[in-house]
Amino acid sequence: MYNIFKMPTFVKAGIYSFAALFFGVILLGFDQPILPKPHWISLFNGKNLEGWDAWLGVPFDSAGKKMNVAPPGLDNDPKQVFSVDSDSDGEKLIRVSGEQFGGLISKQEYENYHLQLEFKWGKLTWAPKKKRKKDSGLLYHSVGELGGDNGFWLRSQEFQIEQGNVGDYWGVSGAFEDVPADKMNDSTFVYDPGGNFYTFSTHTPAGRHCVKKGDAEKPTGEWNTLDLYCHGDTSVQVVNGQIMMVLYHSQQWDNGSASPLTKGKLQIQSEGAEVYYKNIRIKPIYSLGEILGR
Repeated sequence: MYNIFKMPTFVKAGIYSFAALFFGVILLGFDQPILPKPHWISLFNGKNLEGWDAWLGVPFDSAGKKMNVAPPGLDNDPKQVFSVDSDSDGEKLIRVSGEQFGGLISKQEYENYHLQLEFKWGKLTWAPKKKRKKDSGLLYHSVGELGGDNGFWLRSQEFQIEQGNVGDYWGVSGAFEDVPADKMNDSTFVYDPGGNFYTFSTHTPAGRHCVKKGDAEKPTGEWNTLDLYCHGDTSVQVVNGQIMMVLYHSQQWDNGSASPLTKGKLQIQSEGAEVYYKNIRIKPIYSLGEILGR
């Protein structure tokens, strides 16, 4: 049975209507079922942030220290860290100011999908990352407690979005992956499809960060296209058409034991830098064969 990620009702209707044909093909004895052609579903309506929640953690002061105040929490965003803006041509964009750390969180969970989005950097940076590399991130398979990672993000796998490092991997709040890599030194591992497998986790010597292979990011201020393919416990992170990393055996630590982590919400990070997103869309996939050439 093929798993289709959770969809809005109107999309499910089309899938369900296909069931009779699917089982009819099986009964007639064909070797392979005819699968419905996937269609893109937009996750940004170009008007507002419907379909998303905003979570913000404790703010930092100008010196980069956490302030002694309560976090704003869920859907309380007085500084408009997450908002809808327009470019010079009038196209609607999601603006992430970066002024406070947190995440824009999809209301729905997804599994077995191809996610695509575009991003470009703005100009502003904020403490504790002022005048440092601009930073954000696409967090996927997001589960668990709001603010589970240092008060800011759900447990998740991170497709890093940081100047010069777009495509890196980070395990967030107990999530971990197995990745083939070359060990450069005790703390630096670089993805290599022919390398040895390492488990990137807070529980292993390799740590929770793996560096992507190559560099496909465009100059600051230009739009970049990211593609994320997830099927089962494997994911592929692609920047401007170039595979940066293939990750295997997605798992999570929970109460001292490991379990699979193959579905969850999406998060777009606010992490100290202004960044814009557009054309966020998703569709189901049935395998990774096409992207991996299998």
